[in-house]
Amino acid sequence: MIKRSVDFILSLIALIVFSPIIVIVYFKVKSNLGSPVLFSQNRPGKDGKVFKMFKFRSMRDACDSEGNSLPDDERLTPFGEKLRSSSIDELPGLWNVLKGDMSLVGPRPLLVEYLPLYNDTQAKRHNVRPGITGWAQVNGRNAISWEDKFDLDVWYVDNASFLLDFKILVMTIKKVFIKEGVSAEGHVTIERFKGTKVK
Repeated sequence: MIKRSVDFILSLIALIVFSPIIVIVYFKVKSNLGSPVLFSQNRPGKDGKVFKMFKFRSMRDACDSEGNSLPDDERLTPFGEKLRSSSIDELPGLWNVLKGDMSLVGPRPLLVEYLPLYNDTQAKRHNVRPGITGWAQVNGRNAISWEDKFDLDVWYVDNASFLLDFKILVMTIKKVFIKEGVSAEGHVTIERFKGTKVK
């Protein structure tokens, strides 16, 4: 309850402080990529409960001749790449924190389709609210393997504390400035998770 109160207060303050940037980016996205300005997608939260997560859209709508979306690297524009590398695309996620779907710090919410692919240990990442940033984000982000990412997520769940959250927030600010680990090698973000063979 205390963490939830801190999340609410800090996300409300952040939304007020960053509101000029949010407004500017809103119109920049609309000018560069058109509507919709926000990207929304169902993601699993605490205990696997699905919620709608919001981000600024960073990719253009582009499909092949059969109507299938083109790969991310073909849809990501230079403007969208700047949004992602600066993490500005994550600002609308503060609304998810304010609502209680997410926390400022916690395992990043991934795709709903990954839920049945987790082993018992990896599934522990859903014992807490997902976060805007997390232990895996400040220790490699998308540049590490899925298994390493999940190990870091579970370590956070087992060792969560206010001091650790503060450390992660400070480390996140540094990571945003140096733009480290934004994508995996050979991918604009990270390859899809296909499950871990060893249970």
